[in-house]
Amino acid sequence: MKSAVILISGRGSNMQSLVEAGTGLQVRAVISNRPEAKGLEWAAAKGIPTLAIDHKAHASRESFDAALGEAIAAHEPDWILLAGFMRILTPEFIQRFAQRIVNIHPSLLPAFPGLHTHRRAIEEGVKVHGATVHFVTEALDHGPIIIQAAVPVLPSDTEATLAARVLEQEHRIYPQAARWLAEGKVQFSSAGVVQVPGSGVSSDSLIAPRTAA
Repeated sequence: MKSAVILISGRGSNMQSLVEAGTGLQVRAVISNRPEAKGLEWAAAKGIPTLAIDHKAHASRESFDAALGEAIAAHEPDWILLAGFMRILTPEFIQRFAQRIVNIHPSLLPAFPGLHTHRRAIEEGVKVHGATVHFVTEALDHGPIIIQAAVPVLPSDTEATLAARVLEQEHRIYPQAARWLAEGKVQFSSAGVVQVPGSGVSSDSLIAPRTAA
């Protein structure tokens, strides 16, 4: 059975969706950079080993990432899943776990990398927004795409209503991506894009059907 360590910074709603979906990945630990993260309590109640590594206790980003890397390596996971992990990882960390780190981002990448994606989508007047599961590379929010889901941006949308609609899709597509990882279906093509043999997906991104708003 393939295994994963999940990294969180807060309540961990995507972590919860991954655990509850029964993806076939054995979750060996949930780790947070914030000791007060509510998601740690939820994971512990499910019997999942948890650990907090406070980034504020480290003098540098490199020091924190080294400690985090050692904690992850102790569990020997096949995959590292970022689920609301609010840290930019150093190149050294990414190279150590190359092509094994997966993230979910609340936009249709490459549009709106970084923070405040829903606010920016509304301000830019886009008509379609969404979420992306992708591999983590040294280029922030620009790694190869595994799966995407789209939602409409409605004239009445606020940042909060759009975020809620996107979050529903995040909870659908991250477990789907995790199933593909568990089944060994995710492959990199020579062009550096992701292909998922046997899934019906022949390109590097899948726009999943949206639920009704």
